[in-house]
Amino acid sequence: MKLSVSERIQLVEDIWDSIAAEAPDTVELSQAQKDELHRRVAAHRADPSTAIPWEQVRSKLFPSKP
Repeated sequence: MKLSVSERIQLVEDIWDSIAAEAPDTVELSQAQKDELHRRVAAHRADPSTAIPWEQVRSKLFPSKP
């Protein structure tokens, strides 16, 4: 609890990445999740201009504090 919210979110992301790297075959997606991923990829391929760069998303999620 001594970490800031953004630091805790980063910690969760790091933990998730380490789990995914260690055991990529143990995290199963449902068919609905797979279908949604395929739909999103197809939508992006149809119109890549709708994508938002990660840096822009991250800056909105984690605005720098003065």
